[in-house]
Amino acid sequence: QVQLVESGGGLVQAGGSLRLSCAASGRTFSSYAMGWFRQAPGKEREFVAAISWSGGSTYYADSVKGRFTISRDNAKNTVYLQMNSLKPEDTAVYYCAAEDFPHSVDLPYYSGSWGYWGQGTQVTVSS
Repeated sequence: QVQLVESGGGLVQAGGSLRLSCAASGRTFSSYAMGWFRQAPGKEREFVAAISWSGGSTYYADSVKGRFTISRDNAKNTVYLQMNSLKPEDTAVYYCAAEDFPHSVDLPYYSGSWGYWGQGTQVTVSS
């Protein structure tokens, strides 16, 4: 089992920045791929970014590419999402996810493939 706790959400003006953190406990963190997803009211949960177990591979949704950066610190069992140039359409509940995928595969964008989830943190971007 892996337990995930997100933090760092809040209210920010358009153009501003936030950094989300996800602290993991339980099984060996460094063997798990980590991801960020988001869900806006009335919409399905969507992929935002993911990072491989080693941190050597990262993946981004087209909508956030160039603005968001995912990183991880395996010594601290924590994954981060640095969000810059925020837009009102980034407003959503952001969820951290983890899964022990085979190390050689590309990470899936489909939320149903990920087995462990945090409780979410609200990000609101005002115009």
